[in-house]
Parts: sequence; structure tokens; C-alpha cells
Amino acid sequence: MTSLYLRLEQAFKEALKGRQPVAASTLRLLKSAIRYREVELKRTLSEDELLAVVATQAKQRREAMAEYAKAGRPDLTKKEEEELSVLLSFLPKQLSTEECEAEVTGIIDELGASGPKDLGRVMKAVMARLAGRADGKMIQEMARRRLSS
Repeated sequence: MTSLYLRLEQAFKEALKGRQPVAASTLRLLKSAIRYREVELKRTLSEDELLAVVATQAKQRREAMAEYAKAGRPDLTKKEEEELSVLLSFLPKQLSTEECEAEVTGIIDELGASGPKDLGRVMKAVMARLAGRADGKMIQEMARRRLSS
């Protein structure tokens, strides 16, 4: 068992004992998503694969927050924010916008990317380096803006 998996189990037990319904339900859903991925792959997940599942769950919460905000549902937006904060506690520290911008710029320079046609190559390199530490949508917007200028 990996340390992330053990941390997740411990947090789930604490959420149940501490009667924290949002944390407990979020962690239950996360455990279910992990188990689903393990069944799909027919093996236990590595640390990086666990992080990818957590990042996917966090991305789903961000997208739901945006949809609920657009629909004028602050109650559901708040619930998704609470679930997102639980999930983010299992991800590595998120990079700031400036740090992400510096990484994107550095990788573009390393690859010698010159235009929008190189976006795929840049995104592959950036996401490999920043896996779990930055939002892919934000990175893509930065790379697209940088490559089009």
C-alpha cells in the first residue's frame, strides 16, 4: 500500500468518527473511483496513478462549481467547494499562476516551440512535469496565449 492510500484511509476513518459528512462522502466517492480504476486495470494503483484519480475528482468538482455558479446555485457551489478542499488536501501543493507561467515559458523555450501547431507537444511536456500540481485548463490557456504571441 502506498502512503497516499494509507493517508486516505486514515482521513476517511477520522471523518467518520468526527461526524464530518462532507469529508466522509467525498472520501467515500474518491475510494470508489480508486477501486473502479483498480478493477479496470486489474491491479493496484501506483502513487502517481492514485494522484491522477484524485486530480480527476478535483477537476470534476471545479467543473461542477462553474456550472452551478452559472446556474445561480450558490448552495451547490459551496458544497462542491467544500468537497474540492478535501480532495486538494491529498494533492501536492498547487503551483501559483506565476510559477505555472514560468514553467510553461521554460518548456516552450526548451522545446523551441514557435506557434500554435506546437501546442500538443508543449502540453504533453508541461503536464508530465506539473502532474497534479496545476490545473490543465489553466496551463493550456497559458501555453496557447504564449504560443500565439
